[in-house]
Amino acid sequence: MLRVLVPSDGSANSLHGLRHVMGEFAKNRDLAIHVLNVQPPFSQHVCDFSSKSDRTEFHQEQAERALAPVRQALDGAGIPYTVHMEVGDKADCIVAAARRLGCDCIVMSTARKSSLVRMVENSVTNQVIERTSVPVEVIAGEPASKLERFGIPAGVGAGILVLWMAAS
Repeated sequence: MLRVLVPSDGSANSLHGLRHVMGEFAKNRDLAIHVLNVQPPFSQHVCDFSSKSDRTEFHQEQAERALAPVRQALDGAGIPYTVHMEVGDKADCIVAAARRLGCDCIVMSTARKSSLVRMVENSVTNQVIERTSVPVEVIAGEPASKLERFGIPAGVGAGILVLWMAAS
């Protein structure tokens, strides 16, 4: 049985990876689908003024909200799956879950971004690819916004020009 981990944060882009896995399930019914949602931990300041049960309840509610469209799609298609919810660093939790569950593949969706933005940011997708020994299949999501395609490179170019002029 092939085990697939599908991390989902509830965004529209994360559903692209889910649809891909659903298509693969139609071809191979011997697929065990594990859906994972990772919630960010609270800062120490929040932990000092809240109970552990309140924080756990909040993380549970947020994970349920994020996974609602995923559950709806899989239940609607009659596809069996297992849900996992964790709190921590997203990349670390995804890598650890894939290892712990014995997954053969991680299927992640990612937003389409310009090369410059990908170079500057440290995306969860890039971190997972760097940290895991499990194959990662990356499914492209929605196209990048016009601001991201044109505005950010123009802003970076202007910043470099200003630095160059200041150095001269």
